[in-house]
Amino acid sequence: MDYLVIIFAANPFAPWIRGVLGGLVIGAVFGGALVMVYLERKFLGDMQSRIGPNRVGGRFGVLQLIADAIKLFTKEDIIPAKADKWLFIGAPIVALTSGFLMVAVIPFDYLYINGNYYAVAVSRMDISILYLEAVSGLAIFATFMAGWGSSSKYAVLAAFRNVAKMIGYEVPLGITIISVAVMAHSLDIVEIVEAQSSIWFIIAQPLGFVVFFIALLADVGRIPFDQTEAEEELVAGWATEYSGMRWGLAFFAEYLHAVVGSFIVTLIFLGGWNGLPIVGNLYIPGIFWVIAKVIIVMMLFIWIRAALPRYRIDQVIDIGWKVLIPLALLNLVWSTIIGLWWA
Repeated sequence: MDYLVIIFAANPFAPWIRGVLGGLVIGAVFGGALVMVYLERKFLGDMQSRIGPNRVGGRFGVLQLIADAIKLFTKEDIIPAKADKWLFIGAPIVALTSGFLMVAVIPFDYLYINGNYYAVAVSRMDISILYLEAVSGLAIFATFMAGWGSSSKYAVLAAFRNVAKMIGYEVPLGITIISVAVMAHSLDIVEIVEAQSSIWFIIAQPLGFVVFFIALLADVGRIPFDQTEAEEELVAGWATEYSGMRWGLAFFAEYLHAVVGSFIVTLIFLGGWNGLPIVGNLYIPGIFWVIAKVIIVMMLFIWIRAALPRYRIDQVIDIGWKVLIPLALLNLVWSTIIGLWWA
C-alpha cells in the first residue's frame, strides 16, 4: 500500500461526508450492540438447555428486544431522594458518550480510488490507539458517578470495586497496546492493520493477545470480571437504584463497549480487513472480514459468560497485579525484539 489518507480529505464536502459517515457508523455500532444482546440471550438459552426468547417475533423471538425497549422506556423513572441528582443522571450519558467517542476513530475498511488508498473511518489520528485507550477510561468515571451519586451502600461498594479492579487491569491493557505499537512501528490503527498484511499479531505475539483479551473482559465488566454487579452480594451493584429508561441506557452502554472492544481486538490482533490466505485471489470486501471477525469475538464473550463462574474481588486483584502485569511486561520485551528484527 502506497499511503493512506483520511477519506475524501481534499474534497470540499469532506465535513458533510464525514458527518453522514459518522451517523452511519454510530448507527451500525448501535445496531451491533442490539444484535449482541439478542445473540447473548439466545445462545445462553441454548448453552443452558433453555428455550430463550420465543414469545415475541416468532419461534426465535426476534422482536423481544423491541418489547423490552418499550417496557423500559415506559416504566417510571425514579431518582432516590438522597441521590446526587446530577451525578445520578449524568452517569449513563457519560458511559454512552465514551463508547460513541471511541467509534469515531475505528476504521472499517479502505477504498482504492484513482491510485490512492482511503481509510473508511470518521476520523483518523496518528495516535488513534492511544486515543481509544484514553477515551475508554471515561467509562470508569461513569461507574463511579453512578455508584457515588446513588447514595446506596451497594452502589458505592460496586464503584470502589470497579476503581480497584481497573487500576490493576488498565496497566497491562496499556502495556499490551504499546507492544502492538512497537511491533507495528505506529500508533495509528490503520497502519497497525496494514502491518498485519503478512502475519496477524495474534500469531506474532500470542501472549499479548491473551493478556489484552483478559484485561478487556475486565474493562467491559464481563463475566468472570463483573464484580461490580454481583447480584448475590450487591443486589445490582452500581445500577441498584436505576430504573426505567436510565437503567436501559446504562445496560446498553455496557454492550456498546463490548462491541467496540470486539472491533479493537479485530483490528490490532486479528488482521482487521486482511483476509485469510485460503481464499486465494477471490475478492472479498475488507468490511466483510472485519464484521465476521467482530462477530466471532462477540461470540467468544458470550461463550465465556456461559462457561466461567464469577471470581472473588481479591482473586481479580491478584490476577491483575501478580499475573497480567508481569506477562504484559514479558510480552513487551518479546515485541521489542521482534519489532527491531522486522525493522
